[in-house]
Amino acid sequence: MFRARPDARPARIEVLVEGIPVLVPEGASAAAAVLLAGLPAIRETPVSASPRLPLCMMGVCFDCLAEIDGVPNRQACMVPVAPGMRIARQQGARVARP
Repeated sequence: MFRARPDARPARIEVLVEGIPVLVPEGASAAAAVLLAGLPAIRETPVSASPRLPLCMMGVCFDCLAEIDGVPNRQACMVPVAPGMRIARQQGARVARP
């Protein structure tokens, strides 16, 4: 049976967060990439313009909404990173889809 070495690190994947290259562990979420990038916010609330970053990391709070690869309103905590992924700030209010 194969066992990983205790000191083995997961492979790293490069993604772009607001145009900044960020190396994240393979299998991490886009929200984790946002946090690793050190941004002050990934979106603002539509009513008060309060800055938001990923919070619950499990798809409940919607504070991690971002534009991922050109598609807005994505819950970044629910999207696994992929090489070359582009993550950008969410602009405006979330739009409900039919």
